[in-house]
Amino acid sequence: MANQSPARPLFFYLNHPAHYHLFKNAINQLIREGFSVKVGIVKKDVLEDLVKQENWDYVNLFPEGRRYKGLGILVTAVINLFKGELRLYRFARKINASMIIGSEGTLAHAGFFCGVPSLLFNEDDSSATGWNWLFYPFATKVILPTCCDRGKWNLKKVNYNGYHELAYLHPRFFTPDEHVVKSLGLLPGPYFILRLAELTAHHDKGKTGITDTIALQIINKLKQQGRVLITSERPLKPEFEPYRLNIHPKDIFHVLAFADLYIGDSQTMAAEAAVLGTPAIRFNDFVGKLGYLEELEHLYQLTFGIKTTDADKMFEKINEILAMPHRKSHWQNKRKVMLVEKMDVVDFMVETIKAYLPKS
Repeated sequence: MANQSPARPLFFYLNHPAHYHLFKNAINQLIREGFSVKVGIVKKDVLEDLVKQENWDYVNLFPEGRRYKGLGILVTAVINLFKGELRLYRFARKINASMIIGSEGTLAHAGFFCGVPSLLFNEDDSSATGWNWLFYPFATKVILPTCCDRGKWNLKKVNYNGYHELAYLHPRFFTPDEHVVKSLGLLPGPYFILRLAELTAHHDKGKTGITDTIALQIINKLKQQGRVLITSERPLKPEFEPYRLNIHPKDIFHVLAFADLYIGDSQTMAAEAAVLGTPAIRFNDFVGKLGYLEELEHLYQLTFGIKTTDADKMFEKINEILAMPHRKSHWQNKRKVMLVEKMDVVDFMVETIKAYLPKS
């Protein structure tokens, strides 16, 4: 298929490690088919390390990072918006991109002003973030799971029956390796993962999750039955350090797959645990507002969402799951039902990108 690919490169913009995971298999498939691909990234956690291991042609558009000390979330977001748009536009023009693809809303503006299609892959409901009005009108198409609320953007939306997490955790692409987890000294278990998100993005303003007090209560309950492992975006207090999970980022999904329970205030990791067949509890103020997690909970019973106003209910759910015999095999059976009903997300992504490429 190499002779059918355009000479002008496809430009993928990744601004979070989650976006690397989302697009990596589609990018690699397009490269195998002969497409020229350029990747733009920002300095964010382990994103550049992950991209380097793929040997892609990439550039770091924000090597200095995108945080500004002493400024609030909103001011930082506005600064990043203008700086990001300018850098995206300049780079897309420089490489003569044929299309801009990603999950960061600013790429829609860059595509519009460059006069090229932009595909915005999103998994948030329109009601969950107030910034869509800035970006969606300029995107060629907004690609959303069927379970997501599209708001008023009917003409912009392209549906697919799947989740972002299936683009990298579907059995076609990922097989949990017990040897990896054993080499880390985590098996035989049981062990539990506690995820503490930072909740400092602009869409997190006013939202809360697992406080240090709640985290300590969770640890004291879980450590009676197994090992507690903390993975955290935010700085940890000294009393939590003994529980910190220190592993290479490439191993996290293996560890998550064999865990007996995930508890956290991160949306993405709750969904990742769910599609891997690990019991998952998410505790934050986004509960009830994100269609893909609502579907994973209410249609497939793979995860449970509990609002921060009801901590007692969270502990009741922890007790309920820990009391279940053969809980892992039960969750794996529910996972199998979900996988049968969902489409191949990567094939869909690749075909959608091809469909919106300029014809000339």
